[in-house]
Amino acid sequence: MTIFRLASLLCGIGLAWSATGAQAADPPAPRFDPQRLSQIVKTVSGDDFEGRAPATPAEGKTVDYLVAQFKAAGLVPGGDLEGGKRGWTQAVPLVKTEFRGTPQVTLQVGSQRDALVQGEQIAVRAALDGSTSVAIQQAPLVFVGYGVSAPERRWDDYKGVDLKGKIAVVLVNDPDFETGSGDFGGKAMTYYGRWTYKFEEAARRGALGVLIVHETAPAAYGWATVKNSNTATMFDIERDQPAAVHPKLEAWIQRDVAVDLLRRAGLDFEAQKKLAQTREFQPQVLKDASLSAEYAIDRQVIVSKNVVGRVEGRKHPGETVIYSAHWDHLGVGAPDAKGGDKIYNGAVDNGTGLAALIEMGRAFASASKKPERSVVFLAVTAEERGLLGSEYYGAKPLYPLAKTVAVINMDALSPEGPARNFSTSGSAASQLQDLLVAQAKGFGLAYAPDPHPEAGHFFRSDHFSFAKRGVPALSFASGNDWVAGGLAAGEAASKAYTADRYHQPADEWQADWSFTGMAHDLPLLYRVGETLANSRRWPEWGAGSEFGAIREASRSERR
Repeated sequence: MTIFRLASLLCGIGLAWSATGAQAADPPAPRFDPQRLSQIVKTVSGDDFEGRAPATPAEGKTVDYLVAQFKAAGLVPGGDLEGGKRGWTQAVPLVKTEFRGTPQVTLQVGSQRDALVQGEQIAVRAALDGSTSVAIQQAPLVFVGYGVSAPERRWDDYKGVDLKGKIAVVLVNDPDFETGSGDFGGKAMTYYGRWTYKFEEAARRGALGVLIVHETAPAAYGWATVKNSNTATMFDIERDQPAAVHPKLEAWIQRDVAVDLLRRAGLDFEAQKKLAQTREFQPQVLKDASLSAEYAIDRQVIVSKNVVGRVEGRKHPGETVIYSAHWDHLGVGAPDAKGGDKIYNGAVDNGTGLAALIEMGRAFASASKKPERSVVFLAVTAEERGLLGSEYYGAKPLYPLAKTVAVINMDALSPEGPARNFSTSGSAASQLQDLLVAQAKGFGLAYAPDPHPEAGHFFRSDHFSFAKRGVPALSFASGNDWVAGGLAAGEAASKAYTADRYHQPADEWQADWSFTGMAHDLPLLYRVGETLANSRRWPEWGAGSEFGAIREASRSERR
């Protein structure tokens, strides 16, 4: 998820695709009731929903509640076809993998063999390529820099190297992170810098495995996060060809391990990293270096559900605008610091997004005239497990992605009072973002860009599952310049939430939350979706975007 994060600088994105005159011509946006928003959050984050974990009894209760709310809002079913008719849900098969025992991993250079301790020197993920056992014997190692293949930037870190049967050693983030300028837009992380891309690209090239070198600054988190996120139970969507996106071995290694590995193979880590920040970099086979690994995997498939409501377009029903929010949270887990509460209620994350989604559906369904294009309201599962509900929708879309106009995601909104500004998760130049910024002026809201784009927030919420497939998408974030208290109050609230409630049992509904901020912001999101749903516009990505070529490839389907 992306918590309601906040920035201090105000500016526009500048792609010149404005909504000139729209506010003056449009009818008033619908009113969103703070009391109704509050009641929905109170309900879905109640203890009887047991933290809304997928594939638990709480999932059934959550899905039933959402279906009832979508019906009451006036939506029609938008999910899987059942006997020729749409149902309310989309089945989402999820693969769950766990280690049987402890992975045994050995790094060898020349005659020296060193065992790497799981969670200390290395963090190996339980295999997601379909394997139930892994046995790698002395696989050669190849340093491939940042592991980027970006034809639109004339950049290729692989330069023809054959990775079949080999392990790729790769740096995290982009080539520009340390220099602050270059072909990847400076410090702002692109998709090429995200660790998921590193695994996927190496798999496409037939690599046996990948070792991502962890460094705290470019990763934007410490080794503890890597360890906790990668050494326990893993989940993925059930894929037709899982090995096409997952190498057999996926792992992170500590920087010191990588430095020593390259040194023993006759290379200087820092010198190679500097070369990797240029087009002149060449892949380096690490002389006399190999990796061996052995472990067994328990693998099972469970089925979760996305919940889908729809308002069918009156003129162009085959073209779709999507509003999304994830319904899941962390379920029942370890007790909090006080030793009592074990339920991770997820009020802000993401009860607020669910309330916004339900009420947005009500607003569109009750409009005096139905939109020209269809509008879908998508409550996705397993966001907390790696954006899996939205990833499954992206892989198996209910409505063609080529004719999906845009996606507006709502994740962890502020339940407090109104702000003078708003933000989005990360920054990716697009005409959808332009439209949002332009429309916001008519609602008295200024745009505050993400102050840490190098951290890759854009890739950590459900809109990304659509963006990487070319669909213009963004995730809305509440502002920090509060009408009551200004920046000081907004930033203090954000810090307190992160420290005391984020992903903790304390993320519970509070009676003193006013929800007037959400009630103020949601008409803006309504107006953006309505504008797109009643036009022939097809937003595009900004020049040089890593998502632009994918969208361009389907242009003929939108004529």
